[in-house]
Amino acid sequence: MQEEQEKIDPINEHIQTIANLHKQTEQRLSPQQRVIERTTYFLRQPRFLFLILLILLLWVGANMLLGLSGTPAFDPPPFNWFQGLLTLGAVIQATVILITQNRQNQVSERRRQLDLQVSLLLDEKMSKLITMVDELRRDHPDLENKQDQHVEALKKTVDPHQSLETLDQLLSEEQR
Repeated sequence: MQEEQEKIDPINEHIQTIANLHKQTEQRLSPQQRVIERTTYFLRQPRFLFLILLILLLWVGANMLLGLSGTPAFDPPPFNWFQGLLTLGAVIQATVILITQNRQNQVSERRRQLDLQVSLLLDEKMSKLITMVDELRRDHPDLENKQDQHVEALKKTVDPHQSLETLDQLLSEEQR
């Protein structure tokens, strides 16, 4: 019985659909992109900061101890080699983050397009339902047959081009 209820439960069905969309997106990743995603995940963890600080302390400590023991330090102060490594790391880190953001932006854009398509479809369906209910009201012998301007307006579907044009016009007027 619960299996049947789960099959017709629209909320669970929609959650499953969303999970499937996420899985499909992840399955399309190339092996290189997967490595970049894992790297980005590691870079945004607090332990990455602590790792950098630990390496810095070890680097400086080793160079100072070597200098104190009379052995030439491999990177004496001002630690030019370490600065170079940090710069290279920063360039690589920035590039990895930008690649990840680019992919996430593409996924977000696809979702926005899907949202727009679903919204337009829902608008059409709602307009059709309003039209049908209004027709039933008009055909019903016990109800007064009067015109409702609000209902007439709701029967019309949204024209996305006109809506965007109106929004652009209002925003441009606001900026003046």
